[in-house]
Amino acid sequence: MSTEALAPFRGRQPFAMVSDLVVPGALDLDADDRLWVPQAPDVAFRPLLLSPSQGYFVNLLRVRRSGVLSRHRHAGPVHSFTLRGRWHYLEHDWEATEGGYAFEPPGETHTLVVPDGVAEMITLFHVTGSYVYVDPDGRATGYEDVFTKIENARRHYAEIGLGAERVEEFLR
Repeated sequence: MSTEALAPFRGRQPFAMVSDLVVPGALDLDADDRLWVPQAPDVAFRPLLLSPSQGYFVNLLRVRRSGVLSRHRHAGPVHSFTLRGRWHYLEHDWEATEGGYAFEPPGETHTLVVPDGVAEMITLFHVTGSYVYVDPDGRATGYEDVFTKIENARRHYAEIGLGAERVEEFLR
């Protein structure tokens, strides 16, 4: 291989480009429990990337109970990879299983369920925009977005002694 082929790029990167983000051990599903931000009883998330300037987040969602998790409507697209366990939506006949990928279109409303017998479900979600929690008739009951994720992570990391600034390593 030529020396030129092995040379790094010598040009300038685009103005105002954000820096790369590398999260070692991102898929270590049994990592330090303190990294998991409590969201509800037996539900926690582990941030991987929080992008307030672009309005999206990437996180691992961990659920350690069966039953209905939430009913929500997406403002933007969602991509998911199920890493452990399984889950489904009441409104669909498919089930997300370990190793599988699912795409959820903007505007869809659905009810997430972790089936009986699943001790733990962990799924990597890439969420653009927000989701609005709704009752069975579609009336809003709450919401979640990158900004609520940042605040929840900041509060959690401060409370457990990792420092509120810990969340900044995930911001881009």
